[in-house]
Amino acid sequence: MQIEIIFIFIIGLLIGSFLNCVIWRIGKKQSFLKGRSYCPHCKHSLEWYDLFPVFSFISLKGKCRYCKKSISSQYPLVELSVGLLFVFVYLQSSIDLLGFNLIYNLYHLVFLWSIIAIFTIIFVYDLKHYIIPDEITLAGLVVTIAWLGFSFYLKFLNTTDLLFYLYSALGSAAFFFCFWFFSRGKAMGFGDVKLAFLLGFVLGWPNIVAGLFISFLLGGIVGVILIALKKRKLKSAVPFGPFLVIGALIAIFYGSDLINWYLSLSFR
Repeated sequence: MQIEIIFIFIIGLLIGSFLNCVIWRIGKKQSFLKGRSYCPHCKHSLEWYDLFPVFSFISLKGKCRYCKKSISSQYPLVELSVGLLFVFVYLQSSIDLLGFNLIYNLYHLVFLWSIIAIFTIIFVYDLKHYIIPDEITLAGLVVTIAWLGFSFYLKFLNTTDLLFYLYSALGSAAFFFCFWFFSRGKAMGFGDVKLAFLLGFVLGWPNIVAGLFISFLLGGIVGVILIALKKRKLKSAVPFGPFLVIGALIAIFYGSDLINWYLSLSFR
């Protein structure tokens, strides 16, 4: 088990390093599928020994080997976060290598890892640029619909289940569309509407309710704190994508438990 966890953590670090490249190159309108990595300051191509996730950052003391300018702490933070999340998902999945549903469980694990990668890009990119790239949201939709289709093919989902996922996506998107439309884009960006549509497919009903509730709760708390610390004004723009991502991740693993806990309090 320990060897598996270490291996998965390393894979997560490598994926996190790749995601940093994707985030940077999308912002620069460059392809992340070709071309060598380079320093964003001096444009010097990086060697293989400059690209070890986290360890290169530590050994270089957070500075470029060539121009000595500071490297953003985003890089090791994203790498560590993805590595830890990959391990967390694996432990939560509790895959039985001798189990009857091994292929399904492995596919589910890969799906969750893929969603974490997509959510990571959305989280960081929206936090930095106040926009959610359409191509990343679309990639999330393709991955999620493929997962639902595979689950339906193996009869883990039926037609009614698929309809609930569709209703969840349409309902959450409509809810956010109203925010966007009536505020004329001031309260919510249209990228959030598209992300809500994706989250509806990822979470389904009723987990989407838990995910959105957590997102608004966290957004409200952070907003109040920022205003209290005079970091933001009441009308200042705050990217909502990161809160949607956090809410969705919590709802994926604990949404049912949170809903059952709430219902147990309501019907006492």
